[in-house]
Amino acid sequence: MNIHQVLLKPTITEKSTLLQESSIYTFQVDLKANKSQVKEAIEKNFDVTVRDVNITKLHGKRKRYGQRFKKMPDIKKAVVTLQPGDRINLIEGL
Repeated sequence: MNIHQVLLKPTITEKSTLLQESSIYTFQVDLKANKSQVKEAIEKNFDVTVRDVNITKLHGKRKRYGQRFKKMPDIKKAVVTLQPGDRINLIEGL
């Protein structure tokens, strides 16, 4: 898999913004990506040193439209811990 296809978008929430002070960033990644691919993509795209990567798969919820149900897509989320002192500027990065 190409390293430019691994990272889909950063996750910008109140909790993830508070974690950025501790050099912890969250990204939505491709469903087929693994930890080593995420680590390589972060290091090459942002020129930082990755200390740890945790990945979780979130199953899509069922939404109701009238009497019909539609399943939202599954997503995979990566929580990336950087070396102390390293920062990612998410506004310019992606």
